[in-house]
Amino acid sequence: MSLNSIFQYFVPKDKKVFFPLFEQAATNVKQMAEVLVEAVNSKNDADRQEAFKQIDKLENKGDDLTHQIYLELGKNFITPFDREDIHALATAIDDVADYIQGSANRMLLYNIEEYTEPICKLSELILQGSIDLEKAVRELKDLKNVRNIADSCIRINSVENQADYVFDRAVADLFLYEKDAMRLIKYKEILAALETATDMCEDAANVMESILVKNA
Repeated sequence: MSLNSIFQYFVPKDKKVFFPLFEQAATNVKQMAEVLVEAVNSKNDADRQEAFKQIDKLENKGDDLTHQIYLELGKNFITPFDREDIHALATAIDDVADYIQGSANRMLLYNIEEYTEPICKLSELILQGSIDLEKAVRELKDLKNVRNIADSCIRINSVENQADYVFDRAVADLFLYEKDAMRLIKYKEILAALETATDMCEDAANVMESILVKNA
């Protein structure tokens, strides 16, 4: 058996192991973001409650996918890119899902009645970031369209900057105009969780940019 044949024996079928799992995880996050946007814009409380349940189910699915990636990382000697980057990317994608679910749970548990403009805007920004996250992840499997990945990462960074502004402005308004301390705390926590979801999108983008640099 040639040395090359021996090497190929140990190389995992990358495109059949890590990349499909990453793509499924990113698609799952995008679906969660879509449901979140539907929920915060819904006028029907029953529909909103159902949407929140769907987000929980999707988050559980995301946990399973992340666990599968970790398992594959432990089983495979050769990986498509640095093991640390695979772990970091899987974790960052999972963190986006966690904060989307966390935001939805706060809305449900705090029993808020008004879904304010900042809540709707931050939810929309999470969706925008998730769409670009999925696009970038799908390009990772061959690294031929590096420009597309970089452009998606730039847009994710822009989304995060916009979310920072929306969050800061919304919290400032709460402190200026909200007289009910309990309501202020509830809305501030919800806004913070939503904004952090965009931070996690940016973390995933940063990992992908690192992968691009290492594989240039």
